[in-house]
Amino acid sequence: MDIIRKNTDNTLTIILILLTLTSGTILASTTITRANAASPKATFSNYELAGNPFVTGYNVGTSCPNTARSCQNTEGEPSIRADRAGNFYGSSENVFCVLGGLCGGTFAWRSNDNGQHFTTLTPPNSVSVGRPGISPAGGDTDIAVAPEKNTNGLYNVYVASLQSEPPLLNIYVSTSTDAGASWTINPTSASVAGDDREWIAADSANKVCISYHAITLTNDIVVDCSYNAGLVFTQHASAFDPAHIAFLAGFNNVIGNLAIDPSNHVIYQVFSSIANSDELASCTIACHVHTVWIAVSIDGGNTFTDYTVYNNPNTNVDYGHQFINVSVDSAGNVYAVYSDDHNIYYSFSRTFGKNWSGPYQINNSPSKTAIFPWSTTGNSGELDVVWYGTNFYNGVDHPDTYPDTAAWNVYFSQNLNALVPGSSWTQATASNIIHYGGVCEAGVTCTGNRDLLDDFGVAASPTTGSAAIIYTSDQFVNSTAEPATRRSSTSPFCTQATTNDIDCEHTNIAVQTGGSTFFQIRHHFQVNTIGIENTNLLGGNSPAFKIQGENTGTVPISSVSVQVSGQPVAFTWSTAFPLQPGQSASAETTILPTALLLVVGDVYQVTITATLSDGTTETQTTSAIYTLGAGLGL
Repeated sequence: MDIIRKNTDNTLTIILILLTLTSGTILASTTITRANAASPKATFSNYELAGNPFVTGYNVGTSCPNTARSCQNTEGEPSIRADRAGNFYGSSENVFCVLGGLCGGTFAWRSNDNGQHFTTLTPPNSVSVGRPGISPAGGDTDIAVAPEKNTNGLYNVYVASLQSEPPLLNIYVSTSTDAGASWTINPTSASVAGDDREWIAADSANKVCISYHAITLTNDIVVDCSYNAGLVFTQHASAFDPAHIAFLAGFNNVIGNLAIDPSNHVIYQVFSSIANSDELASCTIACHVHTVWIAVSIDGGNTFTDYTVYNNPNTNVDYGHQFINVSVDSAGNVYAVYSDDHNIYYSFSRTFGKNWSGPYQINNSPSKTAIFPWSTTGNSGELDVVWYGTNFYNGVDHPDTYPDTAAWNVYFSQNLNALVPGSSWTQATASNIIHYGGVCEAGVTCTGNRDLLDDFGVAASPTTGSAAIIYTSDQFVNSTAEPATRRSSTSPFCTQATTNDIDCEHTNIAVQTGGSTFFQIRHHFQVNTIGIENTNLLGGNSPAFKIQGENTGTVPISSVSVQVSGQPVAFTWSTAFPLQPGQSASAETTILPTALLLVVGDVYQVTITATLSDGTTETQTTSAIYTLGAGLGL
């Protein structure tokens, strides 16, 4: 809903609604240096999803695209994720209130064929037995997929949304353990009543965390975690550490998304705010949020430490133009992507959020204005970023006052070597025109056009490396792939006369059909998890070193050796070597070299060498952080 702090011209609107990780596992993937040259430009195919609550049969079970013109929906502000099997899951909020003040709830979709088709699932948070999509929840939807399989052999899917009736009272988390066929609903997932702009992220088989603005706590960012797939949320923390909370809260921040690295269970919460408490002397709750921050937890979300990603010395700049975004690649490198209402930039960290490089600009002409960024990652250094962009920019207007001639598209940009400063981005237009004119970014306090709402998303398939983008459009197209929505089986709804308005608002998919993709370079011994955790509940230094990987090559692997900071570590493997193609192996030891002095929170170099049956060797080097893993239940 995003009603708390959205300012584009040094004007702050505040609405107060007062209503009654863990283990130190780290995925090791060699930092692969590629030629600093543009990769082949991506191409996309676009189509609309089904989810029209006004017409029977245009909802659950409908596969899109199709020729029946039943792929019509009334949703906007969508999100998308991919599971490790390559299935995509999307969600989007229904923008219409269709019965008795209860809004339309959230719709969800699944693709089992790499995005070529999406099937409409049972709505995650509906409580009615009538039309699908009628629910007291559905605002600000976000979606997450577990990185490990549940007891059904599937990946849990989670959809979070704000309560809409009464508004902002709590957060709904809906969980599916059967690939979206059915859902269980927790309507009181937040530990603080009075919430806004929630995000959700998953870890392990059954851990899920949400973050949100706690309005009653002056916009503190709260992170709540569940260890039983969302049934109850028993772990609560502030993303603001004691050294920074005095000036980061107080309605002086814009929340970004929540991300968990499944390889090491480190949790990242990104946001923008002021740089320090000194700025409060000149502004109280109307400060420009010119500093990008990240809150990092190495104990599973019990506590967080705040680090500066980038502080712009120009204190008139605002970041968070819906929204600051964080993502983590398979080697544990962290990326923050953010817009200043004109350009989009990224920064990266090789040290688990402690130190950052950047900012580096991503967008270029014809996207002279770029807002609403989202990112997804692949192997080390592989980064995809999407945004809404237009060729219009005059240096005076903000996007919400752009003229009707400003045409907006979905843009996609890829960098396969993003850990190298100045490396090349390949930019492509991923959609037709999705909107003309102003784009308001002030949440429900908007007085201009808010058809694009506040965000959208992209995900990449771990099996093909191709991207799928889910986005909002308010255009009348009326093609077979993108039919115009009807209010009933006969009456018009979206027409040429109502184009560029809410009557035509709907959710589309852009699926990648060409260009370069992620995960094209893999190791013979592909490490899934490797790292160090402190297992002492009392805080003593009791490290355990874990590693798990698989042979993704075509020849057997004779042996695997591991070093930490140059010191060899001996393992007893669960699977006897030689490791055959397709086989996996894991190992754990608490016996580490005496010369290796480990300090919780410090970063260490890890080197893994695989010897193949033909005598050749393959060496991977990465970093691991010594985390607090004791007693967290993973």
